[in-house]
Amino acid sequence: MQLALHQFLPNQGWEPPLDAAFDSPSTAVFVFAAPHVQRLENALGDLRQNFPQAHILGCSTAGEIYGQRLNDDTVTIAIARFENGRLASTCLTLGDNHDARATGQALAQALAAPDLRGLFVLADGLAVNGSELARGLAAALPKGLPVSGGLAADGDRFAKTWVISGGQRINNSVTALGLYGEAIGIACNYRGGWDVFGPEREVTHAEGNVLYTLDDQPALALYRKYLGERADELPAAGLLFPLAIRNALETDGLTVRTILGIDEERQSITFAGNIPQGAFVRMMRANRDRLIDGATEAAAGMTQTLDRANTKLCIAISCIGRRLVLGQRCDEEIEAVIDTLPAPCQLVGYYSYGELSPLGSGRCDLHNQTMTLTVFWENRA
Repeated sequence: MQLALHQFLPNQGWEPPLDAAFDSPSTAVFVFAAPHVQRLENALGDLRQNFPQAHILGCSTAGEIYGQRLNDDTVTIAIARFENGRLASTCLTLGDNHDARATGQALAQALAAPDLRGLFVLADGLAVNGSELARGLAAALPKGLPVSGGLAADGDRFAKTWVISGGQRINNSVTALGLYGEAIGIACNYRGGWDVFGPEREVTHAEGNVLYTLDDQPALALYRKYLGERADELPAAGLLFPLAIRNALETDGLTVRTILGIDEERQSITFAGNIPQGAFVRMMRANRDRLIDGATEAAAGMTQTLDRANTKLCIAISCIGRRLVLGQRCDEEIEAVIDTLPAPCQLVGYYSYGELSPLGSGRCDLHNQTMTLTVFWENRA
């Protein structure tokens, strides 16, 4: 696998310059772009011109990861040219009813093949129910097939998100890359690092990813109680207090869900994934050191899987809530990943509204408030 990393800076252009020699039908160009970066269309036009045969996919972000640095207002890309594997990509628009499960199933069916090694999926973060998307993908794929990726973000604005497919910016859509052939290696892992607090409460009314009541009390009113003086900052402040759902399938026994929006009239909260009615939940809060330890653990859990000789690309997708908590210490969680993964490995990624990664059982699911890692490499013939 040949690999190159680049950044587009609005006032300087591409650094380093793009190399069109990387173009081929077996080339993937992963693009992570600030939602309001100047000259974005110029940057995407450059990619289409230099890599007409490649699979160009990406999304909007809440911060771009480039090597050991976190940046804003850039376009960050990784170009991976596979020598012995093949690639395929597709993009589907969500229907009027935003049926994410059907979209996930259709994506998986479109890319299914006997030699499929894994899927990398990116979705419009404000348009899709990530839990339903993951269920649809899992329903149409062999058990244990690696499926990872994330939801697009818009900083802490929650106004508009989008994906990139074929080098074009697209709304209300999900894009996916399929990787094929025995030569291609894929490894995935995730960790959180949040602490639970307060009493456990029952979800007494929820529909899909919309939570109405906890212990028969309005959900939004309870959240406001815990947020105190920061209640007026919802929904952004809710990123600092995700919800933990009791779940025996998760590594730490919890599924974490992040707030995407609120409804004052109905006193409800919309989350990035489903909140099962009848489940038991607790509030969560962050400890900065624990979050950084979580990133280290995510990388450490992959080290025995990874070949120490081959060139590797790691795509790190971390949640916007982690960024808000860590602040200037975000670079520490990024450094923890790159310092723990075996060399040679190069790192790109972004901060998201949700992360897709396999559970311990191998089934893909939506995660929130995690550091999720996907490593690609190519075994030598």
